[in-house]
Order: sequence, then C-alpha cells, then structure tokens
Amino acid sequence: MIGIFRTNINTVKDKTAVINAIATSFTINDCSVDIEDCDKVLRVISPQELTENSIIEFVTRLGFRCDILD
Repeated sequence: MIGIFRTNINTVKDKTAVINAIATSFTINDCSVDIEDCDKVLRVISPQELTENSIIEFVTRLGFRCDILD
C-alpha cells in the first residue's frame, strides 16, 4: 500500500510525532511528511494491506486534518 495524503502538519515537532506514531502503530516501510509542500504531503508505504481510511482516521485522532491527495 502506498498512501499519499494532504495534511495540515506544519512543524518539525508535529511531523516527527506523527511519523513516530504511525511507525509504532502500523507495519511500514517508509513514512514522510513534506512540510515545505503547500499540501503538507504525508506519504506512507506499507507492506500491509492498510486502507487509506485507517491512516486518515489515525492521523485525525492525533489532531490533524488528513485527506487523500488527488
């Protein structure tokens, strides 16, 4: 699964917190947030069959907006 999402993650502190939370909650190969991009793009690469909704719900529970990037 490769998920690409639009978020409102703005700071390095928040970026690190979200990446660490995702890494401890899901099996992932890679996770990144581009806070320099206007869409604050979150990319999640996982060998698991994660659904995009599971990532969206998880990041939302952390207090951030998260939508599928078209």
